[in-house]
Amino acid sequence: MNITQLLAGIRGCACGRDHICPIDHVAIGPGALERLPELCENNRGILLVCDENTIAACHGRVEALLREKLTGTVTFPGDTVLIPDEKALETVSDAVTPETDLILGVGSGVVNDICKQVSFSKNLPYYIVATAPSMDGYASVGAALILGGMKVTLNARPPRAIIGDTLVLKDAPMEMLQAGWGDIVGKFSCLNDWKLSTLINGEYFCEAVWQLTYDTAVEVQGLASGIRARDPEAVGQLMAALVAVGIAMSFVGNSRPASGSEHHLSHFFEITGILDGKPYLPHGIDVLYSAVVTARLRQQIFGAAPHPYSFDRAAWEGEIRRVYSTSAGEVMALQQKLGWYEQDEFDRVSALWPEIRALLREAPTEAEMLAMVEQIGLDYDAFRRLYGEEKLHDAVVYAKDLKDRYTVLWLCYKYFGG
Repeated sequence: MNITQLLAGIRGCACGRDHICPIDHVAIGPGALERLPELCENNRGILLVCDENTIAACHGRVEALLREKLTGTVTFPGDTVLIPDEKALETVSDAVTPETDLILGVGSGVVNDICKQVSFSKNLPYYIVATAPSMDGYASVGAALILGGMKVTLNARPPRAIIGDTLVLKDAPMEMLQAGWGDIVGKFSCLNDWKLSTLINGEYFCEAVWQLTYDTAVEVQGLASGIRARDPEAVGQLMAALVAVGIAMSFVGNSRPASGSEHHLSHFFEITGILDGKPYLPHGIDVLYSAVVTARLRQQIFGAAPHPYSFDRAAWEGEIRRVYSTSAGEVMALQQKLGWYEQDEFDRVSALWPEIRALLREAPTEAEMLAMVEQIGLDYDAFRRLYGEEKLHDAVVYAKDLKDRYTVLWLCYKYFGG
């Protein structure tokens, strides 16, 4: 992919929309950090947001390069998992002063999301210095947060500049490199979900954005050995891919090109892990493992036939309370608002079944996804051991309730016995 061309956007797309990217600068490569003084030339009041680990990864270069321009710093502890919740947002928001003219994040997923949301609410620009190629949200419009115990994605704005110094990125923890690779390779699942919803529900679809994301996933799949060897060029290509997919999300105004059933399962493991005080894996690693689960579901479905739909609300509410405990009310409120449980698409699904089966077969098989897991040096059995069969089953049935997006999880639940 060509980042410069993507930043220019797509005018007059065949989907009927213009695709615009509001990012001004993307600098990826060895020594990219040295561009900070140039990019911040007109700023006088920079609020630096980081944690102890992410700022240390830059070896003091951020502070040295910006010197007197830094008028405030928020440094989260490095020995605990930073959660992008109300408390974290308030901490950064309270550090914004009338003199602040730029928020500069140094970190990866959580720091990026916190800065994205606070900068949007304060109507300030923000830049992100990436310290790990671990997720695709750097360039997206959405801020992935945990509010009221729910995983939510709020529409905000992308950063005005993204800096990815490969001399920093290559030294990120290996699980973060694996997570970034897994987040991209998991797109094979969500792209199939997007086509599925378009076929069944008539959802908006853009062939150009779909193809951009698919081609990026294919390219990244071939980088596995280089990523495992911490090759700076491969790591730089991965970072560029993560930015490209983020731009694809900006093009359509939401995360549909990059997030589907595999991401919903990952969000389920994160949310229930936080609620229950149980461990969960880095987002992109969970996405990759979850794409194995969704591949298995697709194979099971296209070998069967849909059956009529029935819904027992009382039983469902009882299960939601069991699974989501203190967040059950928010989950039920979302689904009450959507009303999808009251909708029955059986006649449409039955009429479209030959086309649906053919579409499901386009996605990688379970065996192919398992091979990808091995490519990047991960072990699917470790995923199964961590969560256990009951939690994996609950994820397949109830992860869909966290989001307002149609995927193979809904098709499976309604017409194939959950």
